[in-house]
Amino acid sequence: MSIVSAGLIIVVVTALAVTAMLLARRRAPEGSHFQDGDRAAGVFGVLATGFAVLLGFVVFLAFESYDTSRSGAEVEAQIVTQQFETAQFFPVAARGPLSGELVCYARAVIHQEWPKMESGTLGDTVNPWGVATFRTLKSVEPRSATEQAAFAKWLDQRSDREDARADRNHGAEGVIPVPLWIVLLLSASIIFVFMLFFADSGEHAVVQATMVGAVAIVISSTLLLLWFLDNPYHEGIGGLQPVAMERSIRILDQEAAVVGDHFPIPCNDRGEPNT
Repeated sequence: MSIVSAGLIIVVVTALAVTAMLLARRRAPEGSHFQDGDRAAGVFGVLATGFAVLLGFVVFLAFESYDTSRSGAEVEAQIVTQQFETAQFFPVAARGPLSGELVCYARAVIHQEWPKMESGTLGDTVNPWGVATFRTLKSVEPRSATEQAAFAKWLDQRSDREDARADRNHGAEGVIPVPLWIVLLLSASIIFVFMLFFADSGEHAVVQATMVGAVAIVISSTLLLLWFLDNPYHEGIGGLQPVAMERSIRILDQEAAVVGDHFPIPCNDRGEPNT
């Protein structure tokens, strides 16, 4: 959802709320429908406070998930670069294949996994190039102390990379369950309906419209913020993009030029296997 779409939703919701309040105001008695305004205000305060407390916890949960996905993507990209450096200490027979497969891993994340995360269809699929590096690693027989140290380090880095990938994928499916969304929408609807009983034919229309409009703007924008945090992979402002992995690919190109090792890359620019 783009920021323009979100703005249009807020405008439409606010317009509907203001229209409903002005229509209710036409038949409302002076002083609102409540005989005791203080008691009505107290009930409204309980409703609003309960909604605000629930909303605060949910926002915290959603932001934590958003931040976990963001940091997971950055850590994964950093570890790919570190694994490329570690691969340079492997035996010559495995050094080139591992380096090329890491490049393909990064390309697959950008061009294959990211679109699936945006559409919510990634599921439990694995990165095929992660499997390919594991197969190549099984054929490695480290002999020198340097090769043995690099082999052990690679295994640690692989575990860390998979953990970071899991964190990245965590936010793709959303963390706010459907029942919680139902409760939030139901609570927002109750608050809106309750406000209509404050319609007062003796009060100026602008005041009534401003009162319900302000509440509609705050509630609708906050719910949209929750949707944004619960769906971090999307186009537009604030959406998570594979910037870190794209940066890692550029770093890998630079490091490959420094080490002077020309290795085959078994995939195209989109991370698909060469035919």
